[in-house]
Amino acid sequence: MYKLIEKIFNFLYPIFRKWGLGSSFASYLSLLINIVVLCVLAYAIYVVFRLVLVTIMAVIAQKTKTKFDDLLVTNKTAKYIAHLIPLLFIYKSVPIILERYEYWEGVFGKLVGIYIVMLVLWIIRTIFNALRDYLKLKPRYSDKPIDSFIQVIMIVLWAVGITVIISKLFDIDQKELLTILGAVSAVIILIFRDTILGFVSSVQVSINDMVRIGDWITMDKFGADGDVIEINLATVKVRNFDNTTTTIPTYSLSSDSFQNWRGMLNSDGRRIKRHILIKTSSIRFLEEAELSDLKKIHLISDYIDSRKLEIDEYNALNKIDKSIAINGRNLTNLGLFRKYITEYLFNYPGLNKDMLMLCRQLQSTSHGVPLEIYAFSHDKRFENYEYIMSDIFDHIIASAGYFDLEIFETATENKSTT
Repeated sequence: MYKLIEKIFNFLYPIFRKWGLGSSFASYLSLLINIVVLCVLAYAIYVVFRLVLVTIMAVIAQKTKTKFDDLLVTNKTAKYIAHLIPLLFIYKSVPIILERYEYWEGVFGKLVGIYIVMLVLWIIRTIFNALRDYLKLKPRYSDKPIDSFIQVIMIVLWAVGITVIISKLFDIDQKELLTILGAVSAVIILIFRDTILGFVSSVQVSINDMVRIGDWITMDKFGADGDVIEINLATVKVRNFDNTTTTIPTYSLSSDSFQNWRGMLNSDGRRIKRHILIKTSSIRFLEEAELSDLKKIHLISDYIDSRKLEIDEYNALNKIDKSIAINGRNLTNLGLFRKYITEYLFNYPGLNKDMLMLCRQLQSTSHGVPLEIYAFSHDKRFENYEYIMSDIFDHIIASAGYFDLEIFETATENKSTT
C-alpha cells in the first residue's frame, strides 16, 4: 500500500526535471498537482466507501430481526466510518507529498492525526449511543441509568484521546504526559467534582436499585414531584405532574432524602390515611331510646343488639346501679360511630379488603378527638384514588350528625361594618 502511494505521488517531479523545468518550480508544481490528486482520490474513496458501507448496513438492518443494527443506521455509524478511510489514506500520503517540506509535513501530519483520533472517538460514541437506545428497548434495562455508564466510558475515552492529541501536538511522550497529569490530579478532581460524585451516585443508585426511570419520586428540596424520565451522570430529570421538569444533581439521590413511590405502585393498593376532628363536648353515653333509633342503620343493627345484650348481662350480673349513666358499661355515640365507619369501609367496593383497614382514635388535641381512617384503595391512579377518598369522607362527615356528633370547625368572628 505504501509503495503504491509512493509511486502515485513521486513520478511527476522527475518528469518535470526532464522537461527542463527548474528544481524549485518543478517541486512546487508537482506539489500542487499532488495535492489536487490527493483531494480527488480521498473524495472518491469517501464516496465509494460511504455508498458501500451505508448500503451494506441498511441491507443487514432489513434482513436481521435485532434492532441494534437499525439503531447503528439511525446514528450514522457507517457514514462516519466512511470518513475515516480517506483520512487514513491522507495520513499515509502526507509524508510522501511533503517529503521536501519537513515543517509542513509535521504540521499537516499532526492535524490529520488529531482529526483521526477525534473521528475514532466519534464513531465509538455513535456505537455506544446505538447500544444505549437498544438496551432501553429491553424491559430488563429500560429503567436502569444506562446514560450514566456510557457517559463515564466516554469520559475515560475522551481523556485517553486528549492525552494522545496533546502528545502528538507537542511531541511529548505519553508516559511523561501522564506523569504531568498525575501531578495536577487535584485540580482535575476539583474540576470534575460533580462528574465524579455523579458517577459514584449512579453506581449506588443502580446497585441498590434506589431509583429507576419511570419511578414516581418526591424531593421537596428541589420541588420535584413526578416521574423520573432520565438518569445520567450529572443530573436526574423529573417530569412533575404539572408538566414542568425539575433537574436534580445525581449525587443528591445518595446524599439527600427523597421519597420513592414505586413500592406503593407495585403493591395491591394505595394508602388512605386521613382524619376528621370530633368536638369533645359532643361525645356522650347513649340512652335506650337513641339506641332504638340507631338500630335502623343496617350496618350496625346486629352489632347494637349483640353489644347491648352483652352489656346488660354484665351490668345485671354485677348489680350495677344504672340510675346514673356513668355506672357500669355503656355504649357511646363516638364508639358506635367508629364501629359504623369500620363496617362502612368493609362494605365500600373501592377498597382492598385483603390489606389493613381500620378506623382508629388518635390522641386528643385542643381541636377535638381525631378519628383516622387507615385503608388502601384498589385503584392507584391519582384521579380515581382522590375520588374514592373524597367519596368516603363525604359520607363520614354527613353521617356524624346521625350519632349526634359534631365535626370541629375553627370559630370565625362575623364583623359587621357600619
